[in-house]
Amino acid sequence: MYDLETRKHALSLLDQGLSQNTVSTQTGISRAAIRSWLERIEPLGYNRGSECPRCGDTPKPPDAPAAYSYLLGLYLGDGCISANKRGVYSLRIACADAWPGLIEACVEAVQTVRPANKVCRVSSPGCQYVTSSSKHWPCLFPQHGPGKKHDRRITLADWQQIIVDAHPWEFVRGLIHSDGCRIINWATRLVGGEQRRYEYPRYFFTNLSADILGLFTSTLDQVGVEWKHTNGKNISVARRASVALMDAHVGPKY
Repeated sequence: MYDLETRKHALSLLDQGLSQNTVSTQTGISRAAIRSWLERIEPLGYNRGSECPRCGDTPKPPDAPAAYSYLLGLYLGDGCISANKRGVYSLRIACADAWPGLIEACVEAVQTVRPANKVCRVSSPGCQYVTSSSKHWPCLFPQHGPGKKHDRRITLADWQQIIVDAHPWEFVRGLIHSDGCRIINWATRLVGGEQRRYEYPRYFFTNLSADILGLFTSTLDQVGVEWKHTNGKNISVARRASVALMDAHVGPKY
């Protein structure tokens, strides 16, 4: 009897493009066993619902709500979920190479939310995709669906909204880390007859989905941050007190 982690490792080698014969040779596992795991990965008697808080007889929220709130923000900004032929779903979150600390925070959040699943980093020009495979990502992110997020309705389930209400700054931080930034803006002012330049910090959040923009601004309202639309896809936070709040709880990417 092979444990679940051994089975997942063998199938991950197949996902990397290795043949069943090669995986069998490398691991010492028979090809018959590997073929059977393509149909069912769990050992007989394994409780499929026990590893997913949403699949039990009484669905409950994830065990790490703060990490989940942050991961939800990352997913809504730069994440996607896709299915493979075995009915296993892959969560992918794009993280720019310019922000190694963000990549580490993303990996930690995925691992905390799904501790039984392996987290991988897939390099691409200019970025890394933080990925993890599970049958249960659609359970945890019911916003998953066909097409781009800005082309479909995005709303939070009641249990998700409860988590965001309890951990609003983690949600805001995830959204800023995915589709936001902190910049130093500048403007000129007439002082004593002279045009003088002054600089000030400012946060921006950019997303094509009006629904996701609404989730961001409603959460900012909850934590007392003043904001404004600069156009149909950008939210700006520029007032000094609000920027100070954002600095205290979010800060620039790193």
